[in-house]
Amino acid sequence: MTGTITDGSVTALARTDMASISPADDRAMMRAALAIGRRCLGQTWPNPAVGAVVWKPTAQGPLVIARGFTRKSGRPHAEAEALQMAGEAARGAVMSVTLEPCSHHGKTPPCADAVIKAGLSRVVTAIEDPDPRVAGRGHARLRDAGIEVVVGVEARAAFLAHLGHIRRVTQHRPAVLLKLAQTADGYAAAEAGSRTQITGAIGSSRVHMERAEADAIMVGISTVLIDDPQLTCRLPGLADHSPVRVVLDSDCRLPPDSLLARTARQVPTWVLAATDSDSTRHQALERLGVEVLLVPRLQGRIDPGLALQALGARGITRVMSEGGPQVADALAKAGLIDEITLLTHMQPLGRQGLLAVGPHLRALLNDDTQFEAQSSAVFGEDRIDHFARLA
Repeated sequence: MTGTITDGSVTALARTDMASISPADDRAMMRAALAIGRRCLGQTWPNPAVGAVVWKPTAQGPLVIARGFTRKSGRPHAEAEALQMAGEAARGAVMSVTLEPCSHHGKTPPCADAVIKAGLSRVVTAIEDPDPRVAGRGHARLRDAGIEVVVGVEARAAFLAHLGHIRRVTQHRPAVLLKLAQTADGYAAAEAGSRTQITGAIGSSRVHMERAEADAIMVGISTVLIDDPQLTCRLPGLADHSPVRVVLDSDCRLPPDSLLARTARQVPTWVLAATDSDSTRHQALERLGVEVLLVPRLQGRIDPGLALQALGARGITRVMSEGGPQVADALAKAGLIDEITLLTHMQPLGRQGLLAVGPHLRALLNDDTQFEAQSSAVFGEDRIDHFARLA
């Protein structure tokens, strides 16, 4: 049984006995930290969305003292928030945290120092932080202070939770979360250049929830010209969680009267255009509040790898791609997809149309050495399958 306390006066009730901690206790507390960390997912960039739980073992099971998660724009960090909530009750306790505590001075003091000062006796982390400014130094600092450090609990789940941060600090790009919809017979539209509504209401709501957890949503200019989309999160209470809207637009063709351009001052809107595109078009969009980022061309289009690096340089860690089959297959060909959400409607198109899954994406989905199936569930009229890269 897991309880919760926040009053330092009950420290004696939760007297720490480290020998009584089981691997199951560590897993349960790390799963709780991972769940808590998701609360601000999509809002913490350029920082990772970390979760932390401060707890003590008892005969009845782990007793939770405090919990914290990284807040909007990355401050405060999860560890600092949890320790502030715990107060004196943190002394002698355990902290389960989804990522190695930072050891460097940024916009906040090092979390490793805060952990030491709080008097924790044991820290359990899921994974080491690959950021070169940390990369094991946080763990080393804790061990040097006499704190027991355990690393690797729920490591796979934490890898996926922090994949955006990992990709940004190791490959200088955000993680790419591909979303693609298809009919039961595998089509994305009746024909190229046409708009076809595929997903049902419940499946669409699920997609909007995923939008709320992304730093940015990315589409190609063709999608904008056909659909004139809003690309916002329209779930009740989550309007302020709408991600940055990104358009891959080699020739800077985004119409100034499009919904994206007209609302650019309400929801951040970025256009990734080729370096040789028309500067007068850049200026027209910039007057409306659109940011234009310039990227070199590759075979007539902007280079997708360099486009993602431009987003990474701006702090974006998680990009949800809703650009349709052409963009999806280009990303697959370049090896830039990290997760795939495939929505399959129960009804077929009933005739030949535009295939949703191109040859390069199909090869990825069939390659179990690169991708693994994570989950499959039915939401109303749609089945949603989720796949993730293995490393």
